[in-house]
Amino acid sequence: MLGLPYADLRYPNPLNIDPIAFHLGPIAVHWYALSYLVAFALYLALAFVRAGKPGYALSRSQAIEALIEGELGAYLGGRIGYILFYNLPLYLAHPLQIFAVWEGGMSFHGGLIGAVLMLAYTARREGLTLFAITDFVAPLIPLGLAAGRFGNFINGNLFGRVCTADFSWCAYFPYGGDVLRYPSQLFEGAGEGLLLFAILWGFSRKPRRAGAVSALFLVGYGLIRFTLEFIRQPDPQLGFVAFGWMTMGQLLSIPMVVAGGVLFYWIYRIAPREQLATS
Repeated sequence: MLGLPYADLRYPNPLNIDPIAFHLGPIAVHWYALSYLVAFALYLALAFVRAGKPGYALSRSQAIEALIEGELGAYLGGRIGYILFYNLPLYLAHPLQIFAVWEGGMSFHGGLIGAVLMLAYTARREGLTLFAITDFVAPLIPLGLAAGRFGNFINGNLFGRVCTADFSWCAYFPYGGDVLRYPSQLFEGAGEGLLLFAILWGFSRKPRRAGAVSALFLVGYGLIRFTLEFIRQPDPQLGFVAFGWMTMGQLLSIPMVVAGGVLFYWIYRIAPREQLATS
């Protein structure tokens, strides 16, 4: 499942990063696992910058609770989403594989659904609206996604399609055959991570109507993911799922964009003007 990019990136200098960062006795600690810790640390650092300040709905303790509970929902939803969207026949035939989480298998879109459901519970318990939490949390997510994509790159999984002859930044991946492929994980990290973070962080610095930041996250992530899927290798067990060119990642991103667009329309065209709120 996991592998190492063969470090034949033609630009910049070749990389050769061992997927195992270090050992704690007999336990091998992988860079991919550390990327999750980096994601948590980035979330907390960014949350502490804003939490408790005027114009932001969550206190620091509420931000931590949202992280823990949202991450739990994301993990459960991500696993269930992968089973349902990406490999249901395998898990129906081998149900015990559902619990083999060390073998990988997570869906961002499933994780998003799980996180929203869990955050809805958090909001109700804390006496907040759902948008009060999701508008606060949304700008904090992309840098964690960037860390995860870099972990994918080090592991050599979720690699890109075969490079075109005129593209100068490609890599060999051990499970991608003896051909140069797009390092799509790095492009996704830059797009879903750095670019989306800059957009959301800047947008959320000023007071916005309740739900506007969440809507922008849905539209922004959906469009970026849909676009970058054109250079990402489709999942081998699925291939293209529609029209001979659409991947499952693209198919699942369309409802995100539609939902975000509908939410924007409702916020700015239908909802009362007094619903101006901040994240």
